[in-house]
Amino acid sequence: MDPAQGQQPIHNEDCSATLVANGMVYNHPQLRRQLGDSHEFSSDSDSEIILHVFEDHGLATPRLLDGMFAFAISENGRLVLARERIGIRPLYYSQQTNIDGAETLCFVSELKALAPLSEDIKAFPPGVLYDSETGFHTYYQVPNQAPLKLDLPVHIRRVRETIEAAVKKRLLSDVPLGAFLSGGLDSSIIAALAKRYMPELHTFSVDIEGSRDIEAARRVADHIGSIHHEYIYSTAEVVENLPEIIYHLDSFDRNLVRSAIPTWFCARMAADKIKVILTGEGADELFAGYTYHKGITDHQALHSELRRSAIRLHNINLQRVDRMTMRHAIEARVPFLDTDVIAMAQTVPPELRLKTGNNGQRIEKWILRKAFEDLLPSEIVWRDKKQFDEGSGMVDLLPAVMERAAAGIDTAEYTARFKGDRLRSNEECFYHSLLMEQFLQPQAVLDNVGRWQLD
Repeated sequence: MDPAQGQQPIHNEDCSATLVANGMVYNHPQLRRQLGDSHEFSSDSDSEIILHVFEDHGLATPRLLDGMFAFAISENGRLVLARERIGIRPLYYSQQTNIDGAETLCFVSELKALAPLSEDIKAFPPGVLYDSETGFHTYYQVPNQAPLKLDLPVHIRRVRETIEAAVKKRLLSDVPLGAFLSGGLDSSIIAALAKRYMPELHTFSVDIEGSRDIEAARRVADHIGSIHHEYIYSTAEVVENLPEIIYHLDSFDRNLVRSAIPTWFCARMAADKIKVILTGEGADELFAGYTYHKGITDHQALHSELRRSAIRLHNINLQRVDRMTMRHAIEARVPFLDTDVIAMAQTVPPELRLKTGNNGQRIEKWILRKAFEDLLPSEIVWRDKKQFDEGSGMVDLLPAVMERAAAGIDTAEYTARFKGDRLRSNEECFYHSLLMEQFLQPQAVLDNVGRWQLD
């Protein structure tokens, strides 16, 4: 907010405290009203509110902020760092001992900026605050609440109202805003809800020629009345852009790379029209959208796995979205990962999130489909789940990509040489080799590669 006057670093009135921040604080208007005339603001920036809240509330500040953020405050030699609850915005740190024995903490929002200086770099945990005087403090954890025994219509209404409120909150912007639209359920819900509150909404889809998702996205765009944009990419373009994609992604994980490729092309296209993008990330983790979830038949085990999935998002799918969009100067917002949505989802019985139909087949994200079945065409609501890389055509492209690009790699020799990185295939060896080529000192990057599951 306030791109003209919100330059950083931001200082308080007497310059005794200084802030740098990354992200968006959605409740900054409310916080500003609560502070009243007790502080003098130098801008309308949402980030500035963090500094003044800190002056009044100290280490309680992150608890009072509703948004996606990572920030650092320096006050009279004291350093305070914090990262928001789920880890949408990146933050890394390294603790080092100087020659004189003094401890130094370095922090960055971009991992590769610190990699040349240290091999001991850690991701700053979501929901954590660091105070140079008192150390690390956890201020938020994904709720571990037992499902509520409510009537089905009540559960459906709670899902609908909570997600709609999360989308509406994220429409606050003073720059152009749009939505990724893959044609899947999650992005379609977000786009449809956003369009209800916006007279004009730009939506963006990418695909290969003749794939499934592009047709579904067109259907949704026509239904909601968005201004729709498409881009068809080729095998040659994937090969050409892959080194840069992996460089910005900071990962060789095959699933992450596969899904990063269409995100890259979609963000590149969208950058010509908008500066803020809404995405559907988080729905699969909260409402049991992945194929492997169907193999978990015990309700308590499924409930626990879905909570674990949400906890681990920060260095997997959220990393992908952040890196691919920020490379193209776009801010991604993820309504499904609003803390109210996360808390509500934990109270929905797992058998409603993954419901067994009359034919004995388990329907992923069933309650999400029911909650929004009046908002979208039936064929979209009840469409089979496809991972982004599958629906966007990446699975179809990969054999050709790998044949052209990965030739010459001896998989057995390469995996043995980099045994600690647990490489799973020739494809992943190739992504690993590209990442290695990008950095003179790659170990810090390799050590921070998130893995969803190793099969």
